[in-house]
Amino acid sequence: MKKLIKGNIALCEGAITAGLKSYFGYPITPQNEIPAYLSRKMIELGRVFVQAESEIAAANMVLGAAVTGVRAMTSSSSPGISLKQEAISYMAGMQLPAVIVNVQRGGPGLGNIAGSQSDYFQAVKGGGHGDYKIIVLAPNSAQEMYETAYDAFDLAEKYRTPVMILSDGIIGQMMEPVEFNRVDKKNLPEKDWTLNGCKGREPRSIQSLLMKDGALEKHNIKLQEKYKLISENEIKYELYMIEEAEIIITAYGISSRIAKSAVKLARKNGIKAGLFRPKTLWPFPCKIINSLAKPNVKFLSVELSHGQMVEDVKLAVNGKSNVEFLGKAGGGLVTELEILEKIQ
Repeated sequence: MKKLIKGNIALCEGAITAGLKSYFGYPITPQNEIPAYLSRKMIELGRVFVQAESEIAAANMVLGAAVTGVRAMTSSSSPGISLKQEAISYMAGMQLPAVIVNVQRGGPGLGNIAGSQSDYFQAVKGGGHGDYKIIVLAPNSAQEMYETAYDAFDLAEKYRTPVMILSDGIIGQMMEPVEFNRVDKKNLPEKDWTLNGCKGREPRSIQSLLMKDGALEKHNIKLQEKYKLISENEIKYELYMIEEAEIIITAYGISSRIAKSAVKLARKNGIKAGLFRPKTLWPFPCKIINSLAKPNVKFLSVELSHGQMVEDVKLAVNGKSNVEFLGKAGGGLVTELEILEKIQ
C-alpha cells in the first residue's frame, strides 16, 4: 500500500509500526508534524504521548521510559536537540536504547526554520560530554524516513544505545509516495536488563555514575568495544554511477538528491562523475571511501553547511585524492547547476 504523505508523517508511521510505545516531545518547526500527528495517533492506539514542558524534560522522560524497556522516542529540531544533549550522554552512559530525531533547521542560535545540515558535527562527534558515540542515520526521502524510523529501534536495542535520525527541514516537509513495506511489531521479546520491578528476581541497577576506583574506566572500555563492533557491522551507503568515476560527490540527505541530478547532468556532458551517499553518518564508511580514493580521482563534498562532513571525507581519503567542498548554510540550497559548475 502506498500513501502520499510528508516525510515527518512517514517517520511517525515507521516508528509506530516498529512498536513505539512512548513519545515525549516539544514543539519546534520544521518537525512539528511529528508531535502533532503522534498526539492523536498514539492516543488512538492506547500508547503514551506527552508534550513535555521543555526539550530537556522530553529527553529525560525518554530516558525514564527506556529504563523500563519500552520503545521510546523524542524529536526536535536543531536548537531543541542542543538542549537534549545532556540526557543523550546519560543514555549512552547507561546503555539505554532510544530514538532521537533531528529535523535540522538553520543556525546557529535560533536561526530560521529553513532546512539545513549544520548539525553533523553535533550528531556524529558526540554533542554531549564524555567519550561516547551514537548511531546516526541519514534518510534522503519520505520512504527512507519510514524505513529508517522502523529500523532505528531494532538497532538501538541490538546494541543498547541511542540512535539518532538526522534529517532536515526539506526531507521532513516534502510529500512523496511512501510504500508501507514493514511488518507491524506488536509483540516484542522480553529484555533481561530492564528495571520493571524485582519481585522474584535479584535487583538490577542501571546508572552512569560509577564512583568506585577503576569502575568508570572499565565501563568506558566496554563502551569502546561496543562502538568498534558497531563500526564493523552497521555501515550503510549508496553508490551511484561510481564505475570509472573521476569525480566522486559525497553527500547525504537532501543534498544527495540534488547531487544525483548533478551527476546525471555531468555524465550527459561527458564528465565521469559519481555519487557516494553515506546512509550511516556514524559509523562513517571510511574504509569504502578510502578504497575509492586514487591519485586520478577527485572528491567533492556537497553539504548544506559551511563544511562538516567534508572533514570525515578527508580523513577517509587520507591523502590519496584531492577533496573539494561546496556548501551553503542558514537555509540556502545548493542547486544541481552549481554542483555541475563546480565539477567543471
